[in-house]
Amino acid sequence: MKSSNQVEIAAGIFLLLGIAALIFLAVEATDSGGVKTGETYEVRAYFTNVGGLKPKAPVAMAGVTIGRVASIDLDNDSLEARVVLKIDSRFDDLPSDTSASVLTSGILGDQYVGLEPGGAPDALADGDRILLTNSAVVLEQLIGRYLFNSDEESE
Repeated sequence: MKSSNQVEIAAGIFLLLGIAALIFLAVEATDSGGVKTGETYEVRAYFTNVGGLKPKAPVAMAGVTIGRVASIDLDNDSLEARVVLKIDSRFDDLPSDTSASVLTSGILGDQYVGLEPGGAPDALADGDRILLTNSAVVLEQLIGRYLFNSDEESE
């Protein structure tokens, strides 16, 4: 009788450790990572299509996370997606002709904003707009273009 109680207690402890490990993995997998400081500045970028981009998605340059997407909404005047980017203040010397693209990382298709610096001498400041943007590539549109172009060539 005593040994069955010990087995049940050991199984319960094992189960609790397993649940704790799963919670730890979930927290680590969804960790915001990258930018941890409180000092940021905001820039805006307008895209015709942001695909599956979400707030809190990384903003990266040369593969290094330098900020986060603060918000995404529709601009009523231009009917484009307005994306507000919060950039860490350590990176306050980005050229004013920096370009922004909605890119896909990894096999799961997580989307992020990739920045590519230009060569202008003046830097982006808080509230500025990134003028050069490339929207998300939509796989369905690419497949449709390929199918319709291949049909025209075979005729």
